[in-house]
Amino acid sequence: MKTIALSAIKRTEVGSVNANQIRKEGNIPCNIYGVNGNTNFYVNEIIFNKIINSPEVYFVDLDIDGKKHKAIIKEVQFHPVTDKTLHVDFLEVSKEKPVNVTLPVKTIGTSKGILAGGKLRMVTRRLKVRGLVEDLPEFIEIDITNIKIGQSFKVGDLNIKGLTFLDAANAVVVAVKMSRVATVVDDDEEVVEDSAEQGAEASAEVEAAPAE
Repeated sequence: MKTIALSAIKRTEVGSVNANQIRKEGNIPCNIYGVNGNTNFYVNEIIFNKIINSPEVYFVDLDIDGKKHKAIIKEVQFHPVTDKTLHVDFLEVSKEKPVNVTLPVKTIGTSKGILAGGKLRMVTRRLKVRGLVEDLPEFIEIDITNIKIGQSFKVGDLNIKGLTFLDAANAVVVAVKMSRVATVVDDDEEVVEDSAEQGAEASAEVEAAPAE
């Protein structure tokens, strides 16, 4: 996983009054659960939001008044109406202890089912994994080349050294569904009923999973 640096200032006071004042000044109250205890601090709202709004997942090199911490974002609290970031919890990590993180899923290759006119459906865009810091990748890569119409790729099909997948083994990650222009002849062959031009258009279709 990539690492990004973030400067922070230790809080000398705690409580809701102080937290609200910090927010008014354009900062976000935070807490880090560290190996040697917890620390309250705050970070710049604009800088932090660039991190949280990125599709990437990062380790964060926190510099709290000159004291360094390697951490991951554990939880972010948002305002229920405005979606403004209200509070962030960080978890300090070490090389010796495995951590749980959620990583994005990326596909490579062109599915046989898509070439036959099927539609690719991304069911799960992020997966929960557990592993040591040095074993955590930037994303989970899935080769969809051999997936035909009606087939899917499940969590249980994944095998990445050093990682334990925490989602259910039978949870579908990506699937290729039948479309109007495609039909399955048998286990070894898929053909398109409509014209080649329609099939080419269908091969470019990607259907996103409905929001949860």
